[in-house]
Amino acid sequence: MADPGPPPNAAEIMESVNDALQGLELEPHETSDILGFANQELPHLHTPEDSYFILGSYRDPYLRRLRIVQNELDKRLGTYPFLMGDLPELDLDRLPVFRIRFTLLATHADTIVAVYEQDAGGEVTELGKISTTPYFDKSYVLPRDYTWMTEQHLDTEADVIAAAATIYFNDDLDDAAIEDEIDSLTTAATKNNIDLTAAAVIDRLADREDSEHAPVSYSWVHLNEFRLFELHDRCFAWSTPDGLRDSVDEVP
Repeated sequence: MADPGPPPNAAEIMESVNDALQGLELEPHETSDILGFANQELPHLHTPEDSYFILGSYRDPYLRRLRIVQNELDKRLGTYPFLMGDLPELDLDRLPVFRIRFTLLATHADTIVAVYEQDAGGEVTELGKISTTPYFDKSYVLPRDYTWMTEQHLDTEADVIAAAATIYFNDDLDDAAIEDEIDSLTTAATKNNIDLTAAAVIDRLADREDSEHAPVSYSWVHLNEFRLFELHDRCFAWSTPDGLRDSVDEVP
């Protein structure tokens, strides 16, 4: 098969790669391989379809949630949701290829959707990238069990479940204390027209998978980044797989 040659926007592509690598001088074969990757993958992002770049952990069970997001977005007409892990690698041992692939895909995708369930891993780096220009305006975050740190912040069902999880999985509380605390929480939530009983909340938390028992404890840095997205109406919290599906529905 004949070499397709460099993409028509090769100069623009290499300029973004140059920025990602802080001006590092590339060897000719490295430039060729990068442009080859761009030739193969970027045309999928330049079609009438809406492209969604899905970020998050590829470890099990977290990958299952990324597939939920991908499947939900794929149900929409004219969409192309994808994970970086499903695309070809760049075999360039000398270079930080994650930075290159991320930059190319994030720059050319229409929308970025990031799922968070833990306070560690490569997702921390991704969060730092999408919370700044030029990616912020097209990015949405879906953090599990996230709620901002005020008692009054019980605006959604996910807020209530997240707050209840910190009570339910607190080893210092006995069953009676847990029920009392969650009952108080759901009573407060009714003031925001959230119709949840304490029994229903406890049932949901009891049904969690073993790997999901403890509520997610995010760092102060995570919470601040999530709050920034929330203030821009681009943070949708969830606590269960069905809740995640509902959160995906909020993404344009």
